[in-house]
Amino acid sequence: MKIPIVYKTAEEALEIVKSGDRIYLHGSSQTPTHLLRGLAAHAHRLRDVELVSITVFGDVILDKPEYAGIFHFNSFFVSTSLRQAVADGRADYVPTFLSEIPELFKRGHMPIDVALVQVSPPDDKGYCSLGLSVDIARSAVNTAKHIIAQVNPNVPRTHGDGMVHSSRFHSMVYCEDALFEASYAEKTGPIELQIGANVASLIDDRCTLQMGIGSIPDAVLQCLKNHKDLGVHTEMCSDGIIDLVESDVINNKYKRIHPNKTVTAFALGTRRLYDYIDDNPSFNFLDIDYVNDPHTIRRNNKVIAINSAIEIDLTGQVCADSIGTYQYSGVGGQMDFMRGAALSEGGKPILALPARTNKGISRITPMLKPGAGVVTTRAHVHYVVTEYGIAYLFGKNLRQRARELVNISHPDDREMLEKACFERFHNFKV
Repeated sequence: MKIPIVYKTAEEALEIVKSGDRIYLHGSSQTPTHLLRGLAAHAHRLRDVELVSITVFGDVILDKPEYAGIFHFNSFFVSTSLRQAVADGRADYVPTFLSEIPELFKRGHMPIDVALVQVSPPDDKGYCSLGLSVDIARSAVNTAKHIIAQVNPNVPRTHGDGMVHSSRFHSMVYCEDALFEASYAEKTGPIELQIGANVASLIDDRCTLQMGIGSIPDAVLQCLKNHKDLGVHTEMCSDGIIDLVESDVINNKYKRIHPNKTVTAFALGTRRLYDYIDDNPSFNFLDIDYVNDPHTIRRNNKVIAINSAIEIDLTGQVCADSIGTYQYSGVGGQMDFMRGAALSEGGKPILALPARTNKGISRITPMLKPGAGVVTTRAHVHYVVTEYGIAYLFGKNLRQRARELVNISHPDDREMLEKACFERFHNFKV
């Protein structure tokens, strides 16, 4: 028997929210901005409502100064939409490995009162899809006391862990907002392509790939067109994957777990990617506590983890989430995959970054900036790649590491870095 669907307005559905509630917000391209606009209409009667999320995109409205004391973002990742609010003290950042966030919900450390999610319309059996962002949304939906769904026909139906029956939703709100899109290919220049080529030289046929977010991972994918039989087990994927799948470079044939399937937890890209993923059974969107578990990751052979960094010091300490004390992003899944790749048979954890910032400042530094967060410890770092080459740090002492890193720094920065090495290590030769 088909259950009739009754839609409410956003304002009606959100009447159940009360002061002191903790609300989960669906993230990435699935950010339910229509429901956030509806929640803003209830601001006059609310206080101390906590909003938890990973990455949110678009105008999230409730981070603005006029909502201080009413709504407070407590985010596991600081995306562009929230950076100013965090810097101004109107929002907070929770450093947590991406793989462990679901445990905060499941174990009651951060119980969810209301989950706001964006889903595809119900199929003829009543099932909706969490679409492009299954990641921590699956656990939030499983544990929330009250679930409100923003139903949107622009949300792709994805295969895997993201199916939720419409009877689970306490309220459903219909909208046809366009999903947030991001294009990394347009940000790929000669430096990124050279880094991509250097990284690609470390990748053998039949490897399993994890790519982080940004132009460098996309550049790596552009440099893999002559490879064969690659697999994908990653926390996120973007447009760069499509051409490699269609040309059979990525076919997942030799993965030990989930063979013949591209495994991911969320996707962020353009509408081309979203349409390609829609009802595509070769993509599996799975819960992040499984995808990012290092014990899961290591089960595939030859895992290549490709991540980036803001800066790295001469001993190999990696800052990937802040610029000094300014919170720029988050811990995310970098450590999950760096460790998982290192434990994988034949695996390679890779950090790839330009030798300099856009302002000409060396990203390889004598010391991290005061207040910088160490996301990946020097004991976890194996490969560091810039446009000037590849440094291999695993098993190297501090002096040897510094030498490797100086050799892949920008040529104009090497004298400065060598001087710092002499001051620190005394006996130092490049």
